Amino acid sequence: MAAPPTFTPGTAAELRRSDGTPLRLLVVDDEQVLTELLSMALRYEGWEVRAAHDGASALRLARAFRPDAVVLDVMLPDVDGLAVLAGLRRDLAEIPVLFLTARDAVEDRIAGLTAGGDDYVTKPFSLEEVVVRLRGLLRRSGAAAARAEARIVVGDLVLDEDTHEVTRGGRQIDLTATEFELLRYLMRNPRRVLSKAQILDRVWSYEFGGQTNIVELYISYLRRKIDAGRAPMIHTRRGAGYSIRPADSP
Repeated sequence: MAAPPTFTPGTAAELRRSDGTPLRLLVVDDEQVLTELLSMALRYEGWEVRAAHDGASALRLARAFRPDAVVLDVMLPDVDGLAVLAGLRRDLAEIPVLFLTARDAVEDRIAGLTAGGDDYVTKPFSLEEVVVRLRGLLRRSGAAAARAEARIVVGDLVLDEDTHEVTRGGRQIDLTATEFELLRYLMRNPRRVLSKAQILDRVWSYEFGGQTNIVELYISYLRRKIDAGRAPMIHTRRGAGYSIRPADSP
């Protein structure tokens, strides 16, 4: 598994509790690799994370930890995720819950939402999608304090997380959803060399199968749009990965 990305305060707009302390997230899934990847992605947001691998542990941990949101797998080894949700609602009535499910039938999705879940994602999914869904749930629930700034700036490149607008030197750049998420990850880690494995873990599905050529392909797409006709900002460190830095920096 790739080394976890490091959260760097100030490189991205943070969501925090109204008292300024980190938001608390509980991840519940019996797949240990998945819980580790999700926990890594959520800690990267600056959030405090705990993990449980079965329903009973999840309920005990929720009572002690008092999370602001829960990521909950529908299929657990001891009890159904819907039963865990019912227990959560007894103790933490307003807590937002994001379901993870391998079931893609409409009736299964409806069952989760009807039982009180706030949103769901279907496996396999991208870690970035889970983070975006959670950000929305936390803002709507009032658990997160309003952000004063939603822009990431590296040199003359500006990315707005709320509007999904990207400009360089004041000129707008149109990106696809995947290009945007890749650029956001690079810009949240300016000057840091990110490996292909790290980028796959963060931007694409956790089950993508190690096809690192997709990273090379999308880096090339970004270069055509970000660096075309300008001093380059996206750089390759042979054998290590990719980084982004202001065009006028060494």
